[in-house]
Amino acid sequence: MSMMRAVVMDAPGAPDVLRLAEVPRTTRAGAEFVVKVCAAGVNPIDAKTRAGRGSSRAITSWPSILGNDFSGIVVESPYDAHPIKVGDEVYGMTPVPRLPGSYAEFVAAPAMSIARKPKVLSHVEAAAVPLAALTAWGAVVDVARAREGQRVLVHGGAGGVGHFAIQFASFFGAHVVATGSTRNLEWMRELGANEVIDHTRSRFEHDLDPVDTVIDLIGNTVDDVGTRSLQVLRPGGLIVNLPSGSWPTLAADAASAGVRSSGFSVSPDGTALAVISRLIDSGDVRVFVDQVFDLADAAAAHEALESGHTRGKIVLRVAD
Repeated sequence: MSMMRAVVMDAPGAPDVLRLAEVPRTTRAGAEFVVKVCAAGVNPIDAKTRAGRGSSRAITSWPSILGNDFSGIVVESPYDAHPIKVGDEVYGMTPVPRLPGSYAEFVAAPAMSIARKPKVLSHVEAAAVPLAALTAWGAVVDVARAREGQRVLVHGGAGGVGHFAIQFASFFGAHVVATGSTRNLEWMRELGANEVIDHTRSRFEHDLDPVDTVIDLIGNTVDDVGTRSLQVLRPGGLIVNLPSGSWPTLAADAASAGVRSSGFSVSPDGTALAVISRLIDSGDVRVFVDQVFDLADAAAAHEALESGHTRGKIVLRVAD
C-alpha cells in the first residue's frame, strides 16, 4: 500500500477545513514504529491548531494531518528484537506536527512514545487515553506530587484531562475537590472526588476551605477562574495552569498572592503510559468516551469538542 486515507487541512480555519483525502502512506525512520490506526483521540490542542493557534506555527508543509492520540496494531517495528512486535496492540502519542498525525489509517511514532494497549480497553477506549492521561499524570503526580493529606482542587473535572486528574489524585490519597456542571457532579464523585462544586450555581471561592494545590484546566480566560483560584490556596500552595496561553501573568499574579505556580506541557512518555495501562487494567482508573465519530466526520467531532459540553473524550473510529 503506497497510499492511505487521512483527514487533512490545507490551511487553518473553522472545522470545515478538515477533509478526507488519499495521501502517501506514512513511512518509518530510525527508532520509529508504524502503527495501523484503529482509533484516534480528539483533543482541544487539535482544535486550537486547526484554528491557527496551538501548534500551528510548527506546521511547515500543507496539507497537514492532525491528531496526537492513537490506538492500533504494529505493522512495522524498529528492529526484530524489540519487545513490541509486529501484530501487537499498542497505543500512544505522536509528536504532531513534527510528524503526521493520527487522523489517518497509519501513523509513525517514536519507540519511546508508545506502550501496550490496556487489555480491558477496546481500541476506541484506548485512543481516548494517552494525551489526556499523560497530561493529568504530569500535572497531578510529577508536578503537584499528589499524596495523602493534600487537598487538591481540580477545575473542569468532567473533561478529558479532568476525569483522569480526579482519579490520579484520589489514587495517591489526596482529598479531591472538583468543579463542574450540574449534570456531572455525581459522576465526578464516582471518579473519586470527595467534594464537588457546581460552577453554574455557586462561586467556588465562597464555598471552599483552603487547598494545597489547584489543577487549573480552565485558565484565566473564562470567568477569571485562575485569579479566583489564588484566593483559595494556602500560603505557599501551588497552582498548576495547563491551557497554553490562558494566563500570561500567572507567575507574577501567583507571587503577589504568596503562592507557587507552574505551567505544564505534556510529553509523549511511553514509560508513564505503561504505568497508566496497569492502573487501567487493575480497575483503579477508568476512561470515559462521550462520543465516537467516523474518520470522515472529523469536522463534526471538532464541532462537538468546541461546544464545550463534552464529558470525558471524543474519539474518531478509523478502522474495525
